[in-house]
Amino acid sequence: MNDDLLPRLQAINELAAFNRWAGFEVTDAAPGTATLRLTWRDDFGQYVGHLHAGMVAALIDTACGFAASTLADVVVASHCSVSFLAPGVGTAFTATATTTKAGRRQLFTSAELHGLDADGGRKLVAVGQTLLVPAGA
Repeated sequence: MNDDLLPRLQAINELAAFNRWAGFEVTDAAPGTATLRLTWRDDFGQYVGHLHAGMVAALIDTACGFAASTLADVVVASHCSVSFLAPGVGTAFTATATTTKAGRRQLFTSAELHGLDADGGRKLVAVGQTLLVPAGA
């Protein structure tokens, strides 16, 4: 089943119009974890050129949802919180999420979002947590 996780999440990602528009790429998946990548585009910036807070939250929420779905199939968010630690600057961004606890009715996840520069450097931009529930619950 582990070999099927990445292609499964990539297929789910392609079903979401927002994810396709934004260019979210699922780059890694394992039981309880998932990583997304976003390449910078000028239309993602806010008035001073940093990654818009809405895009930061969308990356964290989506990565957390995919991490949870590796354990519980279809999930929906019931709560998401994001702490912004630094301006979202970079040529690309990665959001890596981990499932902290997976219960039958709730899944607790957390994520880190890093900005990547052209030289391969990484800077922590935000952290977040999402509480998810299985779609049938």
